[in-house]
Amino acid sequence: MRERYLEVTFRKGRVLAAYLYLPREAGAKSARTEHLGDGLLADFDAAGNAIGLELTDPAHVSLDQLNRALARLGADPASPDEFAPLRAA
Repeated sequence: MRERYLEVTFRKGRVLAAYLYLPREAGAKSARTEHLGDGLLADFDAAGNAIGLELTDPAHVSLDQLNRALARLGADPASPDEFAPLRAA
């Protein structure tokens, strides 16, 4: 997968969780998860590459918090447009 994308999970009409898929090699699987604080978990493949970012409480994660986590992973920051689906939900 070459581009990242955001997947939002709903339950009974409310946002339950969200996952930001990061660019990765085809077939990459999570081998390790690291707690980044603020309701954010980072998944890494067996080679130690960040492959995704789980937002366990997306209603309380700000764009600034998300971008701090992405910076920590060496990823480009999210734009307000990329983050907008969480605020619309």
